[in-house]
Amino acid sequence: MVHQFPLRLIGSRMLAPSVRHLAFARDDGLPLDFNPGQFIQVHFNYPDGTATKRSYSLATIHDHALGPGEAVEIAVSYVTGGAATALFTALDEGQQIQCSGPYGRFCLMPNDSNKRYLLIGTGTGVTPYRAMLPQLETLMRERGVEIVLLFGARTPEELIYADDFYAFAATHANFRFVPCFSRELPVDAHPDVRRGYVQEALAEFAPSAENDIAYLCGNPNMVDAAFEALKAAGLPIPHIRREKYVSSK
Repeated sequence: MVHQFPLRLIGSRMLAPSVRHLAFARDDGLPLDFNPGQFIQVHFNYPDGTATKRSYSLATIHDHALGPGEAVEIAVSYVTGGAATALFTALDEGQQIQCSGPYGRFCLMPNDSNKRYLLIGTGTGVTPYRAMLPQLETLMRERGVEIVLLFGARTPEELIYADDFYAFAATHANFRFVPCFSRELPVDAHPDVRRGYVQEALAEFAPSAENDIAYLCGNPNMVDAAFEALKAAGLPIPHIRREKYVSSK
C-alpha cells in the first residue's frame, strides 16, 4: 500500500488566471526530502466515492545541501469541470490534503558532463525548473555550465514564475530566460522575448550533440515536436529527457 501523509495548506496565490500556487507543510512533523524535478501525488475521491489521484511537480526552491526542507509547493492548473480543480478551489488555509511521494526521475543527473542545459517548458511544465534553481546555481559555479530556459505561454499573464526566473537571470550570467508567446507579446518586451511556439525558437540556439542535454516538460504536443527537433539536431535520446503533462478531469 502506498504510504500517504497529510499536507496542510499554509498559503496560496494566483500565478495566472487559471493557475494557483499552493504552499503546504507536512502535518505529520516530517520533512519532504526530494530531488528537484520530482512530483507528488494528491489522493482524493470523486463525488461518488471512487478513489483517484493527480500528480503535481514540486515547485519548492530549497538548498538541498542543507538537508530536507519543510515547505511543499506546487502549481495547480484549473480545468473547467475538473475534480481536482473542485478540490483545490474549495481548499482553505489550515485544511489538509492527503499525498504520497516524491516520485519521478525528471531530475538533473550527477554524472552529467555537458556544457549546456536546454530547459524547455510550457504552462506549469516550468514548475520543476523553478525547483532546480539552487542546483543550477551550483552547476554554474562548479562546472561553468550554461543554461537556457525556453518557456512557452500564450500571453504574458500566463507566464508563471516569471519574476523568479528574471531575477535569477539578472544575477547569473550563465542563465538565460527566453519567454516565447504564441498569441500576444508583452508591452516593452524584454530583448529575450520571442514570438511563436517554444519549439520554434529552438533552432536559434543551435542544439548540439557535443554540448547539450535537454529537458522537455509540459504540453504533450510541444514535448513531441521539440523531441523530434532535438533528435534531428543530433542529440542522442538519453540526452533528451521528457515529462508530459496531460490534463485530466
